[in-house]
Amino acid sequence: MARPREFDEHAVLDAAVHRFWVHGYEATSVRELAQSMGITGASLYNAFGDKRSLFRKALAHYVAQSFGDRVSRFEHLPPKDAITSFFQEIVERSISDKDRKGCLLVNSALEVAPHDPEFQETIAGVLVQVEAFFRRCVLAGQRSGEISDQQSADDIARTLLSMLLGIRVLARARPERELLDGLLRPVYALLNKPR
Repeated sequence: MARPREFDEHAVLDAAVHRFWVHGYEATSVRELAQSMGITGASLYNAFGDKRSLFRKALAHYVAQSFGDRVSRFEHLPPKDAITSFFQEIVERSISDKDRKGCLLVNSALEVAPHDPEFQETIAGVLVQVEAFFRRCVLAGQRSGEISDQQSADDIARTLLSMLLGIRVLARARPERELLDGLLRPVYALLNKPR
């Protein structure tokens, strides 16, 4: 009979996310992960498999906690408010991040995805979901007349996605409110109906 786990899976995944987020995938050893998670190496392997399997699970956990949570909170807002609230939260998180960790998904896109087809596909899939959120908001706003239809919803959604990625990368080196807000002003202008 298998023994029940003697740890809170949510808490140890949070610890694994933090370790990968601060140090990256390559620079994080299984020993360091187990230590950060407060479990033994054997427990880590028994519960999660190898480092790669744990990273896969940690990344999914991170996406659910960050993007999934954000979408569930903002998607019910009026379309333009959903988009601006999404970005305002990203700017606040970027500015208040004393460790300048950025975004685990974006960091992984830069570190792991170029060399690993499985993670490239996983990360690309999440970015497609982000783009789809923006597209849903833009389409709803265009239908209601709240958002300009001068550009296609697809093009605006892609522009919003690129701005999100740019902010998350730029903020690691320059987490400055005026800089980040200044990047967003022209993007928000795309949403406005012409006068």
